[in-house]
Amino acid sequence: MWLKPDEILLKNAFKLWVTEKDNEYFVLQRRRGYGEGGGGLTGLLVGTLDTVLDSTSKVAPFRILHHTPDSQVYWSIACGVTKEEIGQHWDWLQQNIMRTLAVFDSSEDITSFVQGKIRGLIAEEGKTSLVLEDDPGKFREALFKFEKWFELPPEEKLVTYYSCSYWKGKVPCQGWLYLSTNFLCFYSYLLGSEVKLVISWDEIWRLEKTSNVILTESIHVLAHGEDHYFSMLLHLNETFVIMEQLADYSIKRLFDKEAFQREPALSDPLQITKRGLEAHAKSEQFRTFFRLPKEENLLEVHESFLWVPFSHFNTLGKICLSENYLCFASQDGSQCHVIIPMREVVNVEKPESSSRALTVCVRGKRALRFSEVRDYQRLANTIRSRCGISASPQHSASSEAIRGECQSLINHFEDNPEDVTLMVGQKDCSKAVSTEALMTVFHPQDLENLDPKMLKEKMKEQSWNIHFSEYGRGTSMFFNRKTRDLIVRGVPETLRGELWMLFSGAVNDMATHPGYYTELVEQSLGTSTLATDEIERDLHRSLPEHPAFQSDTGISALRRVLTAYAYRNPKIGYCQAMNILTSVLLLYAKEEEAFWLLVAVCERMLPDYFNRRIIGALVDQAVFEDLIRENLPQLVEHMTDLSFFSSVSLSWFLTLFISVLPIESAVNVVDCFFFDGIKAILQLGLAVLDYNMEALISCHDDAEAVTILNKFFDSVTNKDSPLPPTVQQASVGNNDKASHFNVDISELIREAYEKYGNIRSEDVESSRKRNKLHVIQTLEDTTKQNVIRVVSQEVRFSASHLDELYNLFKRQHFLSCYWTMKSPALLHHDPSLAYLEQYQLGFQQFSVLFSLLEPWAFCTTKSTLSLWIFRLIDENQDGLVNFKEFCSALDTLYSGSFTNKLKFLFKLHLPPAFTGSPLHLKDQRIQHFIPVTEDSSHLRRLAAFDLPEDGVIRKSPERGRGKVDLQAYLKQWQNEILKKEETIRDLPRINQTQFIQFSKTLYNIFHGDPEEESLYRAVAHVTSLLLRMEEVGRRLQEVSSPTESTKPSNTAAAAAVESSTEGPSTTPESSDTSGSRHGQDAGPNLSEMEWSFSFEQVLASLLNEPAIVSFFERPVDVQAKLGQAKVGQLKLKANK
Repeated sequence: MWLKPDEILLKNAFKLWVTEKDNEYFVLQRRRGYGEGGGGLTGLLVGTLDTVLDSTSKVAPFRILHHTPDSQVYWSIACGVTKEEIGQHWDWLQQNIMRTLAVFDSSEDITSFVQGKIRGLIAEEGKTSLVLEDDPGKFREALFKFEKWFELPPEEKLVTYYSCSYWKGKVPCQGWLYLSTNFLCFYSYLLGSEVKLVISWDEIWRLEKTSNVILTESIHVLAHGEDHYFSMLLHLNETFVIMEQLADYSIKRLFDKEAFQREPALSDPLQITKRGLEAHAKSEQFRTFFRLPKEENLLEVHESFLWVPFSHFNTLGKICLSENYLCFASQDGSQCHVIIPMREVVNVEKPESSSRALTVCVRGKRALRFSEVRDYQRLANTIRSRCGISASPQHSASSEAIRGECQSLINHFEDNPEDVTLMVGQKDCSKAVSTEALMTVFHPQDLENLDPKMLKEKMKEQSWNIHFSEYGRGTSMFFNRKTRDLIVRGVPETLRGELWMLFSGAVNDMATHPGYYTELVEQSLGTSTLATDEIERDLHRSLPEHPAFQSDTGISALRRVLTAYAYRNPKIGYCQAMNILTSVLLLYAKEEEAFWLLVAVCERMLPDYFNRRIIGALVDQAVFEDLIRENLPQLVEHMTDLSFFSSVSLSWFLTLFISVLPIESAVNVVDCFFFDGIKAILQLGLAVLDYNMEALISCHDDAEAVTILNKFFDSVTNKDSPLPPTVQQASVGNNDKASHFNVDISELIREAYEKYGNIRSEDVESSRKRNKLHVIQTLEDTTKQNVIRVVSQEVRFSASHLDELYNLFKRQHFLSCYWTMKSPALLHHDPSLAYLEQYQLGFQQFSVLFSLLEPWAFCTTKSTLSLWIFRLIDENQDGLVNFKEFCSALDTLYSGSFTNKLKFLFKLHLPPAFTGSPLHLKDQRIQHFIPVTEDSSHLRRLAAFDLPEDGVIRKSPERGRGKVDLQAYLKQWQNEILKKEETIRDLPRINQTQFIQFSKTLYNIFHGDPEEESLYRAVAHVTSLLLRMEEVGRRLQEVSSPTESTKPSNTAAAAAVESSTEGPSTTPESSDTSGSRHGQDAGPNLSEMEWSFSFEQVLASLLNEPAIVSFFERPVDVQAKLGQAKVGQLKLKANK
């Protein structure tokens, strides 16, 4: 590896280097302690220095120095791990540099020329791979160490590295922590003791910052049941954040099958950089805080003051700019932020050239003044370009004309509000889509009704109107503490839909996707999927007591919204809790608005909640448990097992308390949720437990605790609700009896904010990331146990061996996903499959894993036998092998009887495994096979083996948006139940071509065995005996046919079989080819003289050979095989 020229004053300080070659201008040296002799104590010391010191020139075993005869200064210009590598660099210098140096007159010119050449080589090498790194030179050196020490596949991308201590027991090991796309690695070498650690991110159960008496602050990693601690990090927080991001990236990519198509920085695992991860994290935080669409990325950040007109002072904060939004958030504790869509901006002005300020004018006669912006000129130009506004004119007359045009435009939109809709491109709603909120249809407000509740409702409306007049209304409204106070007091019925749209960010989604919902409704109309079946089943279970959902109007609107969303996002489809949530949304929002609110909830505000495993809800339950430990210690002391609260609170999170509270109270909770996100639900959950603390502590079992909480929720009322009794939900208990302990929802929410309002959204997000690892791994572990329980009933492997086999199988599946986003395992992943088929292997991955675990050396990764075995065990012929099929094959080869093992090998040479076709393999790879089959049914799955990795044609029932064929699943299940054990009499006879190949397979299996010669003789004896038996049988049965015509055929077959014994090292490929040629030569006569053997004949013949019987009955050390496979799995990938 070429190095950036670095000055060295002493070429052999402390005699750590030995000169191997030298000439007038260059010296090739070997590090003492490497190579011959080992170096003794000096070698140990040198190895320790190499690990601790941060310099590749001191670490690499070989290096090349440049010098000139009249100078004592040396320059390191290259290093290498092996003699061959450094030798290539030396030869290049001799051929390309040495002749040129003779023309220079001065030493300075020679050194400058050499340095320029080396820098040019480095720049050329790093032009593509290292251009995105912060310090390409140092990163290049770290990458060299990383590749040298860990021997991972060359595709593995190093992201960053840190110096730290790793605690092995009670002893710290100083070394280097390397963080790559798929692995966490550590290396240390101290006085002969080498510590090497490699953990894949998908194996980590817990990742957290900890501190104790010994370690003031460290990073704790839990993987494979082992704890790992890393301390003495110079930038611990930065290291932890990067580790957290890489773990989260791995989880999303491998478990959630996310492709990151909209995020270029993460779309290619081979190009992940520290800078890209940081940019992704900032954009994610930016989108979460301002509730922006997923397409938005944080582009620029500017410190600035914003003039707040209602407070009459400048607030310090940051301007955040994305593709379509200009946002501001204060940093002085005023909790003020504002979101300005670029589509709302009508002009950008600079009041004075001397002041670093700019004014952004938006629709609605509003302007925002930003001051003390360092790069205000560039910011103004950026906003103008994104809004399509021309630069501000220099002449005041032109400026006044622009202002006049803007003002006239604003006045026009105020007088004609329908034009605003047309301007943003909204299409007319379809007549089939409801354009009114259901509450306005089924419960219109009586303006003449002046009862106390309606008066209070009018007062709330007045308070919000005052707020709008001060802080603005619509997308560019100011959000501050006063906004939250009004939310806590309760939102007026007439404003609820508008404010939900605003707070959730759904208003922006709808404005930027005009007509999208109507198109979805039309496209999804009449579709029939598993999701639509479930939707139909649950339609009448959604708020059945509300008049709106006792009529076709409400039911139809609910059907359209849920079906359109399932069509939009088939990955989520439909989850039971979605019908309850959507029902409430439809009460207060128009149908299209309800759809976009559902999008905001499912895809942004409650990520991963509404999928098959409800991972998001489980994660938030874990966060809730952490908050209970922090805030309710008295309850924790009494109930040490907090899993009860996780189970009882699941519906709280999934339905935002709608399923447990009366509807008139639940909507107040939804108000808070849309403003504060999941933080509002967590706060309310704590307040509920706190309110019932004494009763919960005194209860004796979980059932009693559930009863207490249910009674409490039944007692929650909304005394200010203007809804009539026909709309309000009645409490389950008797109202008269419950009236003495009724709780008002506004008081409960206010108490939640007062006691637990200090919970920060940032801490919640951090806790989510921390707990997500544990939740995912717990679910994965449960899946593994379920799979092992099913498989263990059909194989003889122990539970511990099955556990290790499952880990190897799962890792092999992931290996196809580690270094590409286009892996078929990712592209064709179907989360609706049963847990037994969640991880499956295509032919290439199967071939690699089987070669590591096979009991005999007969199945190399390119062997045709791999293909035959794969075809044989792929029972459902979908081109994929699941764990059960894989284990069944291994179990037969490891623990089966002699008869079963022989039967397995016999079936390998029958269709569908062996097609009997000539496979010419001299210049072809296995994945490019085109099997020519006698049975046309095999042609249908031809492409299954013509694709690399897991890219196969599947025969499983149609999935995705299509109708799921449940009958096919039931039929398959019935066949498995009725399937009887196959007997040897059920096996078809083996023909001449198949028998010849069978004999060659036996020769290949025996190759390399200590008893190889006796085994070969035994096979030759058996084959000749079988052929003679067949010849005698023919003569007895076919007396009329000429015997001469049979003899040549058998003689040719015997010659074909015996030819295999002459070359014991013959590979399956060459054997198959030779057999094929023989079959072609004898082709004209075979149709008339074809002979065959039954399995019983083959078995009886082989049972008479003790050498063969003892070979197949030899026990296999399963533990040793699993250990070797575990070590070799990644290395095999690295060496490919």
